[in-house]
This record gives sequence, structure tokens and C-alpha cells, in this order.
Amino acid sequence: MKNIATVALMLNLGVAGVYAQEMSVRMTFQGTGGASPIDLKQPNANTLEENVDGNGTLGRFTFRDVRASLTSPQASSTCSGLYFPNVAGAGQLRFQDGSLLKVTLTEGGDCIDPVHMMARCTLTFKITGGTGRFKNASGVLTYDETALPLLADALSNPVLASERGEITGTISGLAMEDNQQGDQR
Repeated sequence: MKNIATVALMLNLGVAGVYAQEMSVRMTFQGTGGASPIDLKQPNANTLEENVDGNGTLGRFTFRDVRASLTSPQASSTCSGLYFPNVAGAGQLRFQDGSLLKVTLTEGGDCIDPVHMMARCTLTFKITGGTGRFKNASGVLTYDETALPLLADALSNPVLASERGEITGTISGLAMEDNQQGDQR
């Protein structure tokens, strides 16, 4: 009986060692963003979508997010241009090994510089789990990008943008045994 308890304890400790307590994440990306055909039905908001890919701490990935951005600029202490807060959204990162990391928007928005025709977007996402090595994941990621217009409508409003930036933050509950990517930046 004593041996069974010892074996059970060793197995428990071995499984607990597979999961990281907390891991810093840094990933760079590039891609496109613009209006989305998905309508989040948020009052006084447009729905935006981004599709980017990149590489970093967790390996190669693609990321798609859909979010609602207010149509009227709001006051902001961090934006010297026009600031459009985001009021709802979510996304998913897909990694080369097939694992998915799910995120929900908690805050952030777009700072538009109309003089230089560019935007700076900073979003905070809460990790809500995933599949594969992210099955038990939690944490917070910050999405920071610069967007430049690629295409405008007949009224000269940008409708498609080229985006480049990075995702940083911390993740807990990652199955380290499955993470063979290392720092791939």
C-alpha cells in the first residue's frame, strides 16, 4: 500500500511538472485588417477584422480577430489623434502544430493619425483556453500594431490596411512537453 501511494505521488508530481507556472510571450506579426462582413451588432460601432501571421516564443502562428469599434472618437490620454475604443471582440491564434489559443478582448482601441495616414492599435486580450498544448491556458496578451492604408473607398476612407506589430504577455497552463518550438522569432 505504501508503494502505491509513493507511485501515485510521483505520477502527480511528474504531471504537474509538464505545465509552466507562467511564461513570457513575444511574437511578431504582419498581415491585413479592415471592415468585417460579421456584424457584432454593437450600438454605434463598426465591426473590424484582422488576419495576420507571424512567429515567436510559441512558434509560427496565424491570428484572426473580429471586434467592434465605436464610430465616434473618444477622449484618450494616450492618443494625440482620433481614438476609437473597441467595445467587444475575440480571436483565435492557430499554431503550426494545430493547437489553438482562444482570446477575448478586454480593452483597447485604435489611435488614428490623420496627418500621417496611419493608425496605432493597442488591444488587451484575456486568454480563455484552447486546444492541444493550450487546453488549460490562461493569461493576458497585448496586441500592439501599426496600420497603414492599402485601399480606400470613393470617399478616401481607408477600407484595407497593412498591419505589422507584436503580441506580448504572459501565459499559464501551457503544456511544456508539447512546446517543441522554443524561441522562433
